[in-house]
Parts: sequence; structure tokens; C-alpha cells
Amino acid sequence: MTLTAPSTPTSGLARWRRMVPPAAVVGGLAAATLALHLRDPHDQNSWGICPTAAMGFSCPGCGGLRAVNDLGNLQIGAAASSNLLFVLSLPFIAYAFYRWAHGRWTGTPWEPSDRSLAVGGVVLAVTMVAFTVVRNLPAGAWLAP
Repeated sequence: MTLTAPSTPTSGLARWRRMVPPAAVVGGLAAATLALHLRDPHDQNSWGICPTAAMGFSCPGCGGLRAVNDLGNLQIGAAASSNLLFVLSLPFIAYAFYRWAHGRWTGTPWEPSDRSLAVGGVVLAVTMVAFTVVRNLPAGAWLAP
């Protein structure tokens, strides 16, 4: 007697439907990257005024648009200078996207445990708060955008 894995729907149409959300994310990111390439965020007020910068401090996202623009121009050092936290988070974001898209492709969704999601959320929140505090101190001025 041979044991086989349960069959999953692998028809082309079912797979195509499952891949619409990852394709939409990639398309949205491509459109946003193109927009940031066409309208350079390094130019003063080209994308408006950041509310936290107007209040006098840099949030964890400040410099993110410039970082994306720099990465689109293959300037990794300049991107890290704009927002180091964003640049360092990219491998984790890419991994999560890969796991999600691969699960949709194969029909076996990626389901991280509640514990890993909670731990990841706490680590992310603490890291963002620490990054915000440090980049707004005189000693951490090199982290400011």
C-alpha cells in the first residue's frame, strides 16, 4: 500500500487566482518605486511635508521615500543614510513576501504561529521606538535622514 499526500488544486486557473494578491503587491510596489524615481523625494517638498518632521523630530519612517529612491538608483549607501532601519528590514520583508507568495503558488498557505507573530510584533515595536529615540538624540544624529 502506497501513501500519497492529499491532492491540492493545482490547475492553472486556481493557481492564477491564488497569485492575484502577490502580483497586485508587486505591481503596487513597482508603481510606487517608479513614482519615486520620476519625482525625486530628495527635492524639498516634492512629496509634501512630513508631519513628524514639521513637529521637529524624525519618526522611524522619515527618510523612507528617499531610501526607496536611492535603492531604485542602486545607491545602497545613500539609502542606508536616509533610513537605516528600512534598509536593514528589507531582507525580513523579502522573506515574509517569499513565504506568502510561495504558499499561494503551491496552495499550502504560510501560517506562522500566534507566538511567533506576537514576538515579531513586540520586537518590531521596540526596535522602531528605540530607533526613533536614538535618531533624535545628538549622539544618533547620524541616523537622521
